[in-house]
Amino acid sequence: MSNDRYSSPLSERYASKEMQYIFSPEKKFHTWRRLWIALAETEKELGLDITDEQIEELKAHKDDINFEVAKEREKLVRHDVMSHVYAYGVQCPKAKGIIHLGATSCYVGDNTDIILMSEALKLVRTKLINVIAELAAFADKYKALPTLAFTHFQPAQPTTVGKRATLWTQEFLMDLEDLDYVLGSLKLLGSKGTTGTQASFLELFDGDQEKIDRIDPMIAEKMGFSGCYPVSGQTYSRKVDTRVMNVVAGIAASAHKMSNDIRLLQHLKEVEEPFEKNQIGSSAMAYKRNPMRSERIASISRYVMIDALNPAITSATQWFERTLDDSANKRLSIAEGFLAIDGVLDLCLNVVDGLVVYDKVITKRLMSELPFMATENIMMDAVKKGGDRQELHERIRQLSMEAGANVKQEGLDNNLLELIAADESFGLSLEELQSAMDPSKYTGRAELQVENFLKNHVNPVLEANKDILGVKAEINV
Repeated sequence: MSNDRYSSPLSERYASKEMQYIFSPEKKFHTWRRLWIALAETEKELGLDITDEQIEELKAHKDDINFEVAKEREKLVRHDVMSHVYAYGVQCPKAKGIIHLGATSCYVGDNTDIILMSEALKLVRTKLINVIAELAAFADKYKALPTLAFTHFQPAQPTTVGKRATLWTQEFLMDLEDLDYVLGSLKLLGSKGTTGTQASFLELFDGDQEKIDRIDPMIAEKMGFSGCYPVSGQTYSRKVDTRVMNVVAGIAASAHKMSNDIRLLQHLKEVEEPFEKNQIGSSAMAYKRNPMRSERIASISRYVMIDALNPAITSATQWFERTLDDSANKRLSIAEGFLAIDGVLDLCLNVVDGLVVYDKVITKRLMSELPFMATENIMMDAVKKGGDRQELHERIRQLSMEAGANVKQEGLDNNLLELIAADESFGLSLEELQSAMDPSKYTGRAELQVENFLKNHVNPVLEANKDILGVKAEINV
């Protein structure tokens, strides 16, 4: 790393080596050569005058790219594709004349972009499924632990720690569904020429329409795709990039929501992200344990969500069969969007795997609010002893306000149960009231919901993908 030039934090701090390699020059130019071989093989199989010897020469040099030759050539011709055609030809003198035959620059550029996005989505998918697996294990472990739920970040009816984790998990499952749909629908551009009309192939194949119809399917099969987009201009529709980055942005939104909840829970001292032995929370306040990883998830996720606008605007502003104002933007937005979401998912894996739950703090907070939430049950018990429901409702409302004022204005503990026990109209002792304060009575079907959700929705996904489970993330900082 040079200290006198800008270096992207995505590479230095956040993204994995695997994701960085997918968008590396080496990966791109190796893919170009695979595409040139697929094109030459297809043209040979369809009857053009291309020899086995030429194909073998291309294959012999598909991995040992002469980057310096291409770099020097590009200084002269100012065209990256033709520079690499030239460099490949230097290594393959017998095949020189048939490299890139009938194709335009987008044949290698656009098909490679689809291939790289496909591979990047597969890496994202692997990490996303592992995040889901870790969340599922967490939800199952704490499915029965009652906790205070919040609406509007105000105390609401209790839920369980595990049930709350299923809310995060469900959103990631939605993202997985979207990812699988988009990944499964990705197609190659194929080889359609300068405006998508395949005019050059009419010349090469003397107008043989049947042979020309076979070119794209044959190339797609050789490159491991189900097919090519049926029509195009010079490029594949930039709407494809929009669909891909919307999936990535959706994952970022789910991660952001989860990280926000964890940050709030850490403030409440109920749940805490992993904090290493030598980690420093604050340079000034030695006691601090900041949720820095969850904060970083939120921070990078915002970048990803906003980045999804780039391909959308590019798609909307393409003119006719193509315009080159997509190129520089696409070069940045696609790669960096994937590097960023890769960093987010590594952080999610790290945080969820090490979440610490402080059950005593959780229970203490819940018990301080539970008397308010138990008033309906208390009122019913009093009615069974002969009380008047309407009178009891008004009385319990007044006592609740008095207890609330004691808590908020006087800083005292919640004494609602004591106030009710002292009121003869309820006919209930403090012991009877306290026996009703079992938090599990007020969590509804939360535990069962967790079990059903995991059994019916999560476990089938994990079972179907068991060969890619077990991924652990190493974060750089």
